[in-house]
Amino acid sequence: MVQKVAILTAGGFAPCLSSAIGGLIERYTEIAPEVEIIAYRHGYQGLLKGDYLEVTDSVRKNAALLHKFGGSPVGNSRVKLTNVKDLVKRGLVQEGEDPLKVAADRLVADGVDVLHTIGGDDTNTTAADLAAFLASNDYPLTVVGLPKTIDNDVIPIKQSLGAWTAAEQGAIFARNVVAEHNSGSRMLIIHEVMGRHCGWLTAATAAEYRKWLDTQEWLPEIGLSREAWDVHAVYVPEAEIDIAREAERLGKVMDEVGNVTIFLSEGAGLDAIVAELEAAGEEVPRDPFGHVKLDKVNPGKWFADKFAKRLDAEKVMVQKSGYFSRSAAANDADLALIRECTDLAVDCALRGEAGVVGQDEENGDKLSAIAFDRIAGGKAFDISTDWYTAMLDGIGQDAPKPAPAH
Repeated sequence: MVQKVAILTAGGFAPCLSSAIGGLIERYTEIAPEVEIIAYRHGYQGLLKGDYLEVTDSVRKNAALLHKFGGSPVGNSRVKLTNVKDLVKRGLVQEGEDPLKVAADRLVADGVDVLHTIGGDDTNTTAADLAAFLASNDYPLTVVGLPKTIDNDVIPIKQSLGAWTAAEQGAIFARNVVAEHNSGSRMLIIHEVMGRHCGWLTAATAAEYRKWLDTQEWLPEIGLSREAWDVHAVYVPEAEIDIAREAERLGKVMDEVGNVTIFLSEGAGLDAIVAELEAAGEEVPRDPFGHVKLDKVNPGKWFADKFAKRLDAEKVMVQKSGYFSRSAAANDADLALIRECTDLAVDCALRGEAGVVGQDEENGDKLSAIAFDRIAGGKAFDISTDWYTAMLDGIGQDAPKPAPAH
């Protein structure tokens, strides 16, 4: 019988964390109000330290407020329970301790029967490691995850929580950035969108932005033209980028329209950037999960440097929408999906069914608790998707060719 549950959010923010916490609290209050709820602060960091908040009667009564906010009220961190060296360095475990055992023992000490993890592939693969440890060592505890990532790249989940909102918010951000196209002549604008391995968010953000363009009226006689406000290139990690060929095409756009705007996935061309840095003898900074720290590598600037001379740009602007879009409150579409997922997550928890709750692409998109050993990151965006190829055709970009294999 479930008497106490714990919730944690981890990894980068997405427009679903606050609402997912609210949804879980509301569902437990509705069907199992006797269950005690706590929330570990700053994800797995709080779990290792035993640092948590109690969900009081007042919080239960006002949980709907959490649907109105972005971010995570209980805090996030990037902690990998199997990266012992990093955890010792950060003082989260002692030398010689097994972090998985520390976490498991903490859950037992806190009397937790169910742990809800809300995060992306790193969070849920870490949850998988923890779940496997619990099972193999006979700890009586169930782990139920929820899929959060604005990249929408969790295998085999069709739609990750928060991704729709992130695309919508990135498009809103782009409106003001692209408005800068006349702040100088021959302007090059690069809108860098989050997406380390997957280009879905960049493509979806460009599509949302162009939907907004479709709703506007234009006055080209005074310089207010759809062509100048449009997206002129969309680059994603899954597609080959022929810089020389694209520079030739975009040079014509610059000559005819007077400016060029590129929507760039932060992971596009990453292999080339890393190779260039390593060839120059520079150290490539990485996070505890081994990922290249993209904010240090700065892909947007790299592409800006590659294109600026070729386009004879007189002014260059690189803007990143990631932190703007990922910290937004969930939109209506995401709120509906979050509600479906949190309701099922609680139902699964109460019957002892572990897994990550999501739409299973390998099982007819059925909403279910997907076994942790089936969860993986790095799901590629399908660059043959009709709406994507139609968008590229509409902006005059060549049909996408798959990028060379890593």
